[in-house]
Amino acid sequence: MLRIGIDVGGTHTDAVLLDGDAVIASTKALTSADVTTGILDALETILTEHRGIEDTVEAVMLGTTQFTNAVIERRELAEVAAVRIGIPSGTGIPPKIGWPDDVARSLGDNVYMIRGGYLYDGWALAELDDAEMDAVVGDLKAKKVDAVAISSAFSPMNPEPEQILAKRIRAAMPNTRITESHKIGRLGILERENAALLNASLLGFADRVVSSFVDAIRQRGLTCRFFVSQNDGTLMDAEFARQFPALTFASGPTNSLRGACKLTGLDDAIVVDIGGTTSDIGILQDGFPRESSIVIEVGGVRTNFRMPDILALGLGGGSLVTEGGDKVGPRSVGHALVEEGLVFGGDTLTATDIVVATGNVTIGDSSRVADLDRDLVSSAVRQMTGMLNAGIEKMKPSSDPLPVVLVGGGAVLVTEKLDAASEMLTPEHAGVANAIGAAIAQIGGETERMVSYDKTPRKQAIEEVTREATSIALAAGADSSTIRMADIEETSISYMAGNTTRLRVKVVGDIGSIGGTTAGEDVA
Repeated sequence: MLRIGIDVGGTHTDAVLLDGDAVIASTKALTSADVTTGILDALETILTEHRGIEDTVEAVMLGTTQFTNAVIERRELAEVAAVRIGIPSGTGIPPKIGWPDDVARSLGDNVYMIRGGYLYDGWALAELDDAEMDAVVGDLKAKKVDAVAISSAFSPMNPEPEQILAKRIRAAMPNTRITESHKIGRLGILERENAALLNASLLGFADRVVSSFVDAIRQRGLTCRFFVSQNDGTLMDAEFARQFPALTFASGPTNSLRGACKLTGLDDAIVVDIGGTTSDIGILQDGFPRESSIVIEVGGVRTNFRMPDILALGLGGGSLVTEGGDKVGPRSVGHALVEEGLVFGGDTLTATDIVVATGNVTIGDSSRVADLDRDLVSSAVRQMTGMLNAGIEKMKPSSDPLPVVLVGGGAVLVTEKLDAASEMLTPEHAGVANAIGAAIAQIGGETERMVSYDKTPRKQAIEEVTREATSIALAAGADSSTIRMADIEETSISYMAGNTTRLRVKVVGDIGSIGGTTAGEDVA
């Protein structure tokens, strides 16, 4: 069973070829400006020694930061109309409140509020008004808006208002791209609405990006199925990725954690992924990344996506080191390390130069750092070790030490024992753990509901929510016979009648043999 995993980062494009659990080829190359060229180069490298196997590759899995970077850099964001169904109670705080001005401007000023929506217990706030909906559709058509985000009060509990309005818009404007908030976010209308708006703004870009990825794979002679990594450690097929590009946010660190799990066999550990600019620290729990329990900001916008709990430190292989060695990072030369670092012939002192000067690592021309002041080197090493120790202590689930797995191309920066770790592991192929994580991922689905255990018995409620999560996983390309529950979270809600509980269920399954998309079919 051959699979290819690719992770496109801001600095490197990594790729691996897996035969079952065995890594039979891997590469790490600089990410190209057009991304596609870098992917083609990576594919060429790992397939060069295995020519003729293209027809036996089962699937290609790809992780990308393209959509996260688009939001952070304020580019490729389309104008989006925000439609909130929640009057009369939903007028107090308008859509896009608290957004950075530049992001808000990128999405335009088209905001609509109409009557409708439900409470958590199923009671209607107000009935949908046909005249109001027709007025919104007429205005959208007149303005020729290409993307719409629809959010309704408690739509994860009852999505009908969003579905009715979306159907009307599609009937009048068939080419309009629409995101219904119940499909992208969790409970909490403001953050869910924000998530839907960001997703809708990326839909046009996603169509182009996914097509370019599939084109690159097809050009290399691969006609297998193609999947994109989500931010919870699972996969979605190409068509699903076109509809929900925002679900890729933070998929890079997630892939690294899953790869670390695979390489070490540890289901519970701390993973430190060190790249060219940052060190991402995350927690493995039962083989999957621990999810964040707080609101996540993406490009300054509050959202309630399912996101891994990651602490990013400004420490990487390209981090700048001050003359006295008393400060390392957060500024970095990034992908220019191979040009600007001392050991590569440049004139910038970086963290990589420091570890080469210790004599523990052989990279580039070590003679160029042989004369570095020993006190400077020692001070910089202490700074790097201290930063990582402090970060690990902050992320640990308890005071008990846990194993620390070092992955990423910058894992060589760690040359001393970390006091916060019970043991330290740098497994073989640690430099491409992110691509391995992408290659081994499964298909997932998640659903969150507010339930009353007084009205619906707990077992029945869990079964109903699990069925909904399963339907999402099937839509994303999972094999129904392999789906299992991966996580369940129950949170009792105070001051609400009826033994009310917030219930979240996540399921995972293997890639299905039918219903998926091949590269050739997707392009056609």
